Amino acid sequence: MTPLKLGRKIVGLEHPTYFVADISANHDGDLERAKLLIRLCAEAGANAAKFQNFRAAKIVSDRGFQALGQQLSHQSKWKNSVFQVYQAAALPWEWTPILKQECHACGIDYFSAPYDLEAVDMLDPFVELFKIGSGDITWPEMLRTIAARQKPVLLATGASEISEVQRAVEEVLKINPQLVLMQCNTNYTGSAESFRHIHLRVLETYRAMFPGVILGLSDHTPGHATVLGAVALGARVIEKHFTDDNRREGPDHPFSMTPQAWRDMVDRTRELESAIGSPLKTVEENERETVVLQRRCLRAAVNLGPGTILRPEMLEALRPAPSDAVMPFDLPQVVGRTLIHDLPAGEYLRWTMLTDAEVH
Repeated sequence: MTPLKLGRKIVGLEHPTYFVADISANHDGDLERAKLLIRLCAEAGANAAKFQNFRAAKIVSDRGFQALGQQLSHQSKWKNSVFQVYQAAALPWEWTPILKQECHACGIDYFSAPYDLEAVDMLDPFVELFKIGSGDITWPEMLRTIAARQKPVLLATGASEISEVQRAVEEVLKINPQLVLMQCNTNYTGSAESFRHIHLRVLETYRAMFPGVILGLSDHTPGHATVLGAVALGARVIEKHFTDDNRREGPDHPFSMTPQAWRDMVDRTRELESAIGSPLKTVEENERETVVLQRRCLRAAVNLGPGTILRPEMLEALRPAPSDAVMPFDLPQVVGRTLIHDLPAGEYLRWTMLTDAEVH
Protein backbone atom coordinates (compact mmCIF):
# COMPACT_ATOMS: atom_id res chain seq x y z
CA MET A 1 0.00 0.00 0.00
CA THR A 2 1.66 3.20 -1.21
CA PRO A 3 1.08 6.20 1.11
CA LEU A 4 -1.09 8.93 -0.36
CA LYS A 5 -1.50 12.60 0.52
CA LEU A 6 -5.12 13.53 1.18
CA GLY A 7 -5.38 17.25 1.78
CA ARG A 8 -3.28 17.97 4.87
CA LYS A 9 -2.60 14.34 5.82
CA ILE A 10 -0.51 11.41 4.63
CA VAL A 11 -2.60 8.24 4.54
CA GLY A 12 -1.26 4.69 4.54
CA LEU A 13 -0.85 1.58 6.67
CA GLU A 14 1.69 3.27 8.92
CA HIS A 15 -0.32 6.48 9.25
CA PRO A 16 -3.47 7.41 11.22
CA THR A 17 -6.86 6.71 9.70
CA TYR A 18 -8.36 9.63 7.77
CA PHE A 19 -11.95 10.40 8.79
CA VAL A 20 -14.39 11.96 6.34
CA ALA A 21 -17.59 13.49 7.71
CA ASP A 22 -20.15 13.35 4.92
CA ILE A 23 -22.47 16.27 5.63
CA SER A 24 -24.31 15.50 2.38
CA ALA A 25 -27.87 16.87 2.53
CA ASN A 26 -27.81 17.44 6.29
CA HIS A 27 -27.29 21.17 5.74
CA ASP A 28 -31.08 21.27 5.18
CA GLY A 29 -30.72 24.11 2.70
CA ASP A 30 -29.22 26.46 5.29
CA LEU A 31 -25.69 27.81 4.74
CA GLU A 32 -25.18 28.73 8.38
CA ARG A 33 -26.23 25.24 9.36
CA ALA A 34 -23.72 23.78 6.89
CA LYS A 35 -20.98 25.89 8.49
CA LEU A 36 -22.09 24.77 11.95
CA LEU A 37 -21.81 21.11 10.94
CA ILE A 38 -18.30 21.77 9.63
CA ARG A 39 -17.28 23.19 13.00
CA LEU A 40 -18.91 20.35 14.89
CA CYS A 41 -17.31 17.59 12.83
CA ALA A 42 -13.89 19.25 13.16
CA GLU A 43 -14.30 19.36 16.95
CA ALA A 44 -15.33 15.70 16.90
CA GLY A 45 -12.12 14.63 15.15
CA ALA A 46 -12.95 14.60 11.44
CA ASN A 47 -10.10 15.23 9.01
CA ALA A 48 -12.42 16.42 6.25
CA ALA A 49 -15.95 17.67 5.71
CA LYS A 50 -17.40 16.28 2.51
CA PHE A 51 -20.44 17.52 0.65
CA GLN A 52 -22.33 16.30 -2.42
CA ASN A 53 -22.87 18.48 -5.46
CA PHE A 54 -25.86 17.26 -7.42
CA ARG A 55 -28.67 18.93 -9.32
CA ALA A 56 -31.92 17.00 -9.47
CA ALA A 57 -32.30 17.17 -13.26
CA LYS A 58 -28.69 15.99 -13.72
CA ILE A 59 -28.86 12.98 -11.39
CA VAL A 60 -32.39 11.53 -11.53
CA SER A 61 -35.16 11.15 -14.07
CA ASP A 62 -38.45 12.21 -12.56
CA ARG A 63 -40.28 10.19 -15.19
CA GLY A 64 -38.07 7.17 -14.53
CA PHE A 65 -38.76 7.10 -10.81
CA GLN A 66 -42.47 7.72 -11.34
CA ALA A 67 -42.51 4.74 -13.70
CA LEU A 68 -41.24 2.46 -10.92
CA GLY A 69 -44.67 2.83 -9.34
CA GLN A 70 -43.31 2.99 -5.82
CA GLN A 71 -40.32 4.31 -3.93
CA LEU A 72 -38.03 1.48 -2.87
CA SER A 73 -35.48 0.74 -0.12
CA HIS A 74 -34.65 3.78 2.06
CA GLN A 75 -36.56 6.04 -0.37
CA SER A 76 -39.82 4.37 0.65
CA LYS A 77 -39.89 6.56 3.77
CA TRP A 78 -39.55 9.81 1.85
CA LYS A 79 -42.70 11.94 1.96
CA ASN A 80 -42.02 13.62 -1.38
CA SER A 81 -41.05 12.22 -4.76
CA VAL A 82 -37.42 11.26 -5.41
CA PHE A 83 -37.01 14.21 -7.78
CA GLN A 84 -38.44 16.64 -5.20
CA VAL A 85 -36.19 15.32 -2.43
CA TYR A 86 -33.08 15.73 -4.58
CA GLN A 87 -34.22 19.16 -5.66
CA ALA A 88 -34.69 20.29 -2.05
CA ALA A 89 -31.38 18.78 -0.90
CA ALA A 90 -29.24 20.26 -3.67
CA LEU A 91 -26.23 22.26 -2.51
CA PRO A 92 -26.06 25.75 -4.06
CA TRP A 93 -22.84 26.11 -6.02
CA GLU A 94 -22.25 29.60 -4.67
CA TRP A 95 -21.73 28.07 -1.22
CA THR A 96 -18.58 26.28 -2.38
CA PRO A 97 -15.94 28.96 -1.59
CA ILE A 98 -17.67 29.74 1.71
CA LEU A 99 -17.65 26.09 2.79
CA LYS A 100 -14.03 25.78 1.70
CA GLN A 101 -13.10 28.79 3.83
CA GLU A 102 -14.99 27.44 6.85
CA CYS A 103 -13.14 24.13 6.61
CA HIS A 104 -9.83 25.96 6.29
CA ALA A 105 -10.61 28.01 9.39
CA CYS A 106 -11.38 24.78 11.30
CA GLY A 107 -8.15 23.08 10.18
CA ILE A 108 -9.81 20.35 8.12
CA ASP A 109 -10.08 19.55 4.42
CA TYR A 110 -13.04 20.40 2.23
CA PHE A 111 -14.13 18.30 -0.73
CA SER A 112 -17.24 17.01 -2.43
CA ALA A 113 -18.68 14.27 -4.60
CA PRO A 114 -19.76 15.77 -7.93
CA TYR A 115 -22.72 14.07 -9.61
CA ASP A 116 -22.50 15.71 -13.01
CA LEU A 117 -19.59 16.66 -15.25
CA GLU A 118 -20.13 20.40 -14.89
CA ALA A 119 -19.89 20.02 -11.12
CA VAL A 120 -16.40 18.55 -11.54
CA ASP A 121 -15.32 21.71 -13.36
CA MET A 122 -16.92 23.91 -10.73
CA LEU A 123 -15.32 22.10 -7.80
CA ASP A 124 -11.83 21.64 -9.21
CA PRO A 125 -10.39 25.00 -8.06
CA PHE A 126 -11.65 24.45 -4.51
CA VAL A 127 -10.80 20.81 -3.70
CA GLU A 128 -7.66 18.73 -3.28
CA LEU A 129 -9.47 15.40 -3.68
CA PHE A 130 -12.69 14.03 -5.17
CA LYS A 131 -15.21 11.37 -4.17
CA ILE A 132 -17.04 9.18 -6.69
CA GLY A 133 -20.22 7.70 -5.25
CA SER A 134 -21.10 4.04 -5.67
CA GLY A 135 -23.88 4.83 -8.12
CA ASP A 136 -21.41 6.21 -10.66
CA ILE A 137 -19.04 3.23 -10.71
CA THR A 138 -20.48 2.17 -14.10
CA TRP A 139 -20.19 5.67 -15.64
CA PRO A 140 -16.78 5.68 -17.38
CA GLU A 141 -17.02 9.29 -18.47
CA MET A 142 -17.33 10.46 -14.86
CA LEU A 143 -14.51 8.15 -13.77
CA ARG A 144 -12.20 9.49 -16.47
CA THR A 145 -13.20 13.13 -15.96
CA ILE A 146 -12.42 13.06 -12.25
CA ALA A 147 -9.28 10.95 -12.63
CA ALA A 148 -7.93 13.39 -15.21
CA ARG A 149 -7.82 16.14 -12.57
CA GLN A 150 -4.80 14.30 -11.11
CA LYS A 151 -6.06 14.64 -7.57
CA PRO A 152 -6.73 11.77 -5.15
CA VAL A 153 -9.94 9.90 -5.95
CA LEU A 154 -12.10 8.14 -3.34
CA LEU A 155 -14.11 5.48 -5.13
CA ALA A 156 -17.03 3.84 -3.30
CA THR A 157 -18.01 0.36 -4.44
CA GLY A 158 -21.43 -0.31 -2.96
CA ALA A 159 -23.92 -2.47 -4.89
CA SER A 160 -21.17 -3.62 -7.26
CA GLU A 161 -19.88 -6.90 -8.64
CA ILE A 162 -16.12 -7.46 -8.47
CA SER A 163 -15.89 -7.25 -12.26
CA GLU A 164 -17.46 -3.78 -12.13
CA VAL A 165 -15.04 -2.73 -9.43
CA GLN A 166 -12.08 -4.01 -11.42
CA ARG A 167 -13.20 -2.18 -14.55
CA ALA A 168 -13.66 1.08 -12.64
CA VAL A 169 -10.33 0.77 -10.83
CA GLU A 170 -8.53 0.14 -14.10
CA GLU A 171 -10.31 3.12 -15.66
CA VAL A 172 -9.02 5.41 -12.90
CA LEU A 173 -5.54 3.93 -12.52
CA LYS A 174 -4.63 4.19 -16.19
CA ILE A 175 -5.01 7.97 -15.78
CA ASN A 176 -4.29 8.61 -12.11
CA PRO A 177 -2.53 6.40 -9.51
CA GLN A 178 -3.97 8.32 -6.54
CA LEU A 179 -6.86 6.03 -5.65
CA VAL A 180 -8.65 5.12 -2.41
CA LEU A 181 -10.83 2.06 -2.96
CA MET A 182 -13.70 1.93 -0.48
CA GLN A 183 -15.82 -1.03 0.47
CA CYS A 184 -19.44 0.04 0.89
CA ASN A 185 -22.98 -1.23 1.26
CA THR A 186 -25.60 1.12 -0.12
CA ASN A 187 -28.45 0.22 2.18
CA TYR A 188 -29.13 3.50 3.97
CA THR A 189 -31.72 2.30 6.45
CA GLY A 190 -29.29 2.28 9.39
CA SER A 191 -30.59 -1.17 10.32
CA ALA A 192 -28.50 -3.64 12.33
CA GLU A 193 -29.38 -6.13 9.58
CA SER A 194 -26.81 -4.30 7.45
CA PHE A 195 -23.97 -5.88 9.46
CA ARG A 196 -24.70 -9.12 7.62
CA HIS A 197 -24.16 -7.43 4.29
CA ILE A 198 -21.12 -5.17 4.73
CA HIS A 199 -18.59 -8.04 4.18
CA LEU A 200 -15.45 -6.38 5.45
CA ARG A 201 -13.33 -9.23 4.11
CA VAL A 202 -13.87 -7.76 0.67
CA LEU A 203 -11.04 -5.48 1.80
CA GLU A 204 -8.77 -8.54 1.73
CA THR A 205 -9.84 -9.18 -1.85
CA TYR A 206 -9.13 -5.57 -2.79
CA ARG A 207 -5.70 -5.74 -1.14
CA ALA A 208 -4.83 -8.87 -3.11
CA MET A 209 -6.13 -7.53 -6.43
CA PHE A 210 -4.86 -3.96 -6.08
CA PRO A 211 -1.85 -4.13 -3.71
CA GLY A 212 -0.70 -0.53 -4.20
CA VAL A 213 -4.07 1.07 -3.57
CA ILE A 214 -5.17 2.70 -0.29
CA LEU A 215 -8.23 0.96 1.13
CA GLY A 216 -11.21 2.57 2.81
CA LEU A 217 -14.76 2.12 4.03
CA SER A 218 -17.84 4.20 3.26
CA ASP A 219 -20.21 3.03 5.95
CA HIS A 220 -23.84 3.40 7.02
CA THR A 221 -24.08 0.79 9.80
CA PRO A 222 -24.82 1.89 13.38
CA GLY A 223 -22.10 2.03 16.01
CA HIS A 224 -18.38 1.42 15.59
CA ALA A 225 -17.97 -2.31 14.99
CA THR A 226 -17.76 -2.04 11.21
CA VAL A 227 -15.29 0.84 11.30
CA LEU A 228 -13.00 -0.87 13.80
CA GLY A 229 -13.10 -4.10 11.82
CA ALA A 230 -12.25 -2.28 8.61
CA VAL A 231 -9.29 -0.50 10.18
CA ALA A 232 -8.03 -3.81 11.56
CA LEU A 233 -8.20 -5.20 8.02
CA GLY A 234 -6.18 -2.31 6.59
CA ALA A 235 -8.69 0.42 5.72
CA ARG A 236 -7.20 3.86 6.33
CA VAL A 237 -9.97 6.14 5.05
CA ILE A 238 -13.34 6.07 6.81
CA GLU A 239 -16.41 7.94 5.60
CA LYS A 240 -19.60 8.26 7.66
CA HIS A 241 -22.52 10.66 7.43
CA PHE A 242 -22.58 13.43 10.00
CA THR A 243 -25.40 15.40 11.63
CA ASP A 244 -26.11 17.09 14.94
CA ASP A 245 -29.55 15.53 15.42
CA ASN A 246 -30.87 12.23 14.06
CA ARG A 247 -34.45 13.41 14.60
CA ARG A 248 -34.33 16.17 12.00
CA GLU A 249 -36.31 15.90 8.80
CA GLY A 250 -34.27 14.92 5.77
CA PRO A 251 -33.09 11.85 3.86
CA ASP A 252 -29.71 11.43 5.57
CA HIS A 253 -30.28 12.42 9.19
CA PRO A 254 -31.61 9.08 10.52
CA PHE A 255 -28.46 7.05 9.76
CA SER A 256 -25.88 9.81 10.33
CA MET A 257 -23.53 10.01 13.30
CA THR A 258 -23.81 12.74 15.90
CA PRO A 259 -20.77 14.63 17.30
CA GLN A 260 -20.50 12.54 20.47
CA ALA A 261 -20.71 9.26 18.56
CA TRP A 262 -18.19 10.55 16.02
CA ARG A 263 -15.70 11.50 18.72
CA ASP A 264 -16.09 8.08 20.30
CA MET A 265 -15.48 6.42 16.92
CA VAL A 266 -12.29 8.41 16.37
CA ASP A 267 -11.01 7.76 19.90
CA ARG A 268 -11.67 4.03 19.70
CA THR A 269 -9.97 3.91 16.31
CA ARG A 270 -6.87 5.66 17.63
CA GLU A 271 -6.73 3.07 20.41
CA LEU A 272 -7.04 0.30 17.83
CA GLU A 273 -4.26 1.79 15.70
CA SER A 274 -1.97 1.75 18.72
CA ALA A 275 -2.97 -1.82 19.49
CA ILE A 276 -2.40 -3.10 15.94
CA GLY A 277 1.30 -2.38 16.31
CA SER A 278 4.05 -4.46 14.72
CA PRO A 279 3.92 -7.93 13.16
CA LEU A 280 7.15 -8.81 15.00
CA LYS A 281 6.63 -10.90 18.14
CA THR A 282 9.02 -9.83 20.89
CA VAL A 283 9.03 -9.20 24.63
CA GLU A 284 7.72 -5.66 24.82
CA GLU A 285 9.27 -2.97 26.96
CA ASN A 286 6.24 -2.74 29.25
CA GLU A 287 6.27 -6.49 29.98
CA ARG A 288 9.97 -7.02 30.66
CA GLU A 289 9.40 -7.15 34.41
CA THR A 290 6.67 -9.76 34.02
CA VAL A 291 9.19 -12.05 32.33
CA VAL A 292 10.70 -12.37 35.79
CA LEU A 293 7.42 -12.35 37.70
CA GLN A 294 5.41 -14.86 35.66
CA ARG A 295 7.96 -17.29 34.31
CA ARG A 296 9.24 -20.28 36.24
CA CYS A 297 12.82 -21.37 36.79
CA LEU A 298 14.43 -24.40 38.39
CA ARG A 299 14.60 -24.10 42.17
CA ALA A 300 15.77 -26.54 44.85
CA ALA A 301 12.95 -28.69 46.24
CA VAL A 302 15.08 -29.47 49.32
CA ASN A 303 18.35 -28.22 50.76
CA LEU A 304 21.18 -29.31 48.48
CA GLY A 305 24.88 -29.14 49.31
CA PRO A 306 28.08 -29.03 47.24
CA GLY A 307 28.82 -32.31 45.50
CA THR A 308 25.18 -33.22 45.03
CA ILE A 309 24.51 -34.95 41.72
CA LEU A 310 21.24 -33.51 40.56
CA ARG A 311 18.19 -35.67 39.93
CA PRO A 312 14.77 -34.43 38.62
CA GLU A 313 12.99 -34.82 41.95
CA MET A 314 15.49 -32.45 43.62
CA LEU A 315 14.24 -29.56 41.54
CA GLU A 316 10.91 -27.87 40.92
CA ALA A 317 9.70 -25.15 38.54
CA LEU A 318 8.55 -22.07 40.43
CA ARG A 319 8.18 -18.34 39.92
CA PRO A 320 9.92 -15.88 39.78
CA ALA A 321 12.64 -16.40 37.17
CA PRO A 322 15.63 -14.02 37.43
CA SER A 323 17.49 -13.44 34.18
CA ASP A 324 20.44 -15.70 35.17
CA ALA A 325 18.25 -18.61 36.29
CA VAL A 326 18.17 -22.05 34.65
CA MET A 327 14.84 -22.49 32.87
CA PRO A 328 12.60 -25.59 33.07
CA PHE A 329 13.24 -26.47 29.42
CA ASP A 330 16.94 -26.97 30.33
CA LEU A 331 16.20 -29.68 32.92
CA PRO A 332 17.65 -32.48 30.69
CA GLN A 333 20.97 -30.58 30.56
CA VAL A 334 21.02 -30.21 34.35
CA VAL A 335 20.27 -33.78 35.48
CA GLY A 336 23.47 -35.66 36.26
CA ARG A 337 25.53 -32.52 36.79
CA THR A 338 27.21 -31.81 40.16
CA LEU A 339 26.58 -28.82 42.38
CA ILE A 340 29.63 -26.81 43.45
CA HIS A 341 27.71 -24.48 45.79
CA ASP A 342 25.02 -24.76 48.44
CA LEU A 343 21.51 -24.54 47.02
CA PRO A 344 18.99 -24.00 49.85
CA ALA A 345 15.39 -25.13 49.38
CA GLY A 346 13.52 -22.56 47.30
CA GLU A 347 16.68 -20.93 45.90
CA TYR A 348 17.04 -20.78 42.11
CA LEU A 349 19.66 -22.68 40.17
CA ARG A 350 22.32 -20.86 38.15
CA TRP A 351 24.62 -22.36 35.53
CA THR A 352 27.64 -21.11 37.51
CA MET A 353 26.64 -23.45 40.38
CA LEU A 354 27.32 -26.56 38.25
CA THR A 355 30.46 -28.42 37.27
CA ASP A 356 31.38 -28.28 33.62
CA ALA A 357 29.23 -25.17 33.36
CA GLU A 358 28.59 -24.08 29.82
CA VAL A 359 27.75 -20.64 28.54
CA HIS A 360 23.99 -20.36 27.94
